[in-house]
Formats: sequence, structure tokens, C-alpha cells
Amino acid sequence: MPKMIVSIDGVVIKEVTLAKDRTTLGRRPYNDVVIDNLAISGEHAVLHMIGGDVYLEDLNSTNGTYVNGRAVKKQALENNDVIEVGKYKIRFLVGGAAAESSGSAAVVAAAPSGPIPLSSDPTVHTPLGGTGVAVIRVLSGSGAGRELTLQKVVTTIGKPGVAVAAVTRRLHGYVVAPIDGGTALNGEPLGNEAVALQDGDVLELGGTRMQFVAG
Repeated sequence: MPKMIVSIDGVVIKEVTLAKDRTTLGRRPYNDVVIDNLAISGEHAVLHMIGGDVYLEDLNSTNGTYVNGRAVKKQALENNDVIEVGKYKIRFLVGGAAAESSGSAAVVAAAPSGPIPLSSDPTVHTPLGGTGVAVIRVLSGSGAGRELTLQKVVTTIGKPGVAVAAVTRRLHGYVVAPIDGGTALNGEPLGNEAVALQDGDVLELGGTRMQFVAG
């Protein structure tokens, strides 16, 4: 069965098996593949599976959909094609190649110990508000004591394949939203919508507790 391997900055954050005739991709929570990032349109693209072929169609997205570096409106996908939406790269794999990739992705995800800070935007921006840059402090697990500075517009935290969440910097503070797996905020499960973070809030992803410390 065809698969899509979603990554950012070279780190795999999600694997999606294409089991339906129509698979939607976008920022809104009702999509089959949800990427909560402002560079992604609410309804960004759709993949049509017709027989043994898969076609990618851009849904008039704001920032466009690219395959192997070229902007496309509708295109048949071939094994190992790379789809780009915003800063995210999605590798399309068919059959045996998809199975091999699952094994290699597990190695990538398992290599670091403790929560993995995944950079979602390689550009460092100047502070948008507050007195300084906030941090995420790891409270439990093998990474306890580590601090991740939230310098980027979007910083992804967690363990790929277990639980991943995105902390987004906005004009008046930071918000958090789950990307993959379960995320709890102060003991309460997060839904699909982004939630504002307050100084001292405690996040839990895959059994690891982290605290948001405002700048």
C-alpha cells in the first residue's frame, strides 16, 4: 500500500498509509493528514488513488504544492517523489519501498534519548512580544533538566512515532497544538485546536513532562 513519510528539517514526524480513494491534506483538523502550520492552507491538497495510481492535486492553496521542486496543480506520483508544502517534505513510497522506509524511520526516531526538539522553521525571528524568548524545560525522563529555547516561529517537541506537538510563536505569546499522538496540558488532553500557553504550564507527551517558561 502506498505511504507518505512526513518530515521537517530531516526528522520524520508522521507516516500515513494511503488506504482511501481520496486523502486530504491541510491545516484544518478534519483533513486526513493534518499539518498545523500557518504556511499550509486549511484545505491544501488532495491525493486521489485510482487503481494502482496516485494523483496529487493542489486545491488552490496559498503557498502552492511542489513535487521534486516544481510547482504542480495535478500530477501522477511516482515512487520516491518528494512533495513539498510549506517547510514540510512528504516522501511518496510504493510497496516494498514503503516497508523499507518504515524500518529506517524507526531508527531515525529512536536515535536520540529523551524528548526530541524538532525545528519547524529554520529561520530565527526577532522577538514578537514579551520581555524575551520562552523555553521548554524537560522535567522527567532521560532528558530531565534540558531546556529548549523557543527562538523559531514554530518549534516541534516530542518523540516521533510516540507523541509530537508544535509550539507556535504568535504576536502576543505562544500556543501549542498536537501533531501526532496524545498531548496533555496541565493534565488535560489537548484537542485539535491550538491552545495558548501560560508561564508554568506543564505539557506531557508520551510520558515525558515538560514545562513552558515564559521569556
